[in-house]
Amino acid sequence: MEFDEVLRRRRMIRTYDPDRPVPPELVDKLIKHALRAPSAGFSQGWGFLVLQRPEDRELYWSVTAAEGLADGWLRRMSTAPLIIVALSNKSVYLDRYAQADKGWTDRDERRWPVPYWDVDTGFAALLMHLTAVNEELGSLFFGVPADRVGAFREAFGVPEEFTPVGALAVGYPMADKRSPSLRRGHRPVDEVVHHGRWNATGASGGNNT
Repeated sequence: MEFDEVLRRRRMIRTYDPDRPVPPELVDKLIKHALRAPSAGFSQGWGFLVLQRPEDRELYWSVTAAEGLADGWLRRMSTAPLIIVALSNKSVYLDRYAQADKGWTDRDERRWPVPYWDVDTGFAALLMHLTAVNEELGSLFFGVPADRVGAFREAFGVPEEFTPVGALAVGYPMADKRSPSLRRGHRPVDEVVHHGRWNATGASGGNNT
């Protein structure tokens, strides 16, 4: 599939065929493409928990779904035969940038303008999401509720230094209900794109954004 077509077809899918597992070679491709994501200092401070067995997926939903699976969209999501949880490891970045070639002599987190460990892990998740579209799979990126992170770590033996940035549900899509949020539409380009300066005004008084 051409890249433009991948982007055109990209959307979040919430309903999957529970009887059609994702082939092992496609699971491998999703992960391999995630590992191609950029990372600051080539730190690669991420980890991926791959859940395919029914008992593992059931455990995931039991410890992360605060209200159970009674909600319609959450219940549909739980039919996905594959869940990949993307986790970031801040300590890997702090260690990497304390090395001689980076010039910092400490692990002071205040040097970082934004948490690049989370940003880079998000890049990796996006590559998996786009790969799924290219392979005619559906996927949805969603978060682990903040008050359930501890239970998630305990259930799957995740070390404390790893933070779940989000999870991808992946599978073969079925007839899906579009999110009502899509009614909001895309924001106008001139509201979100600024050329040269933010809300700059030219000599003629016209808006150059």
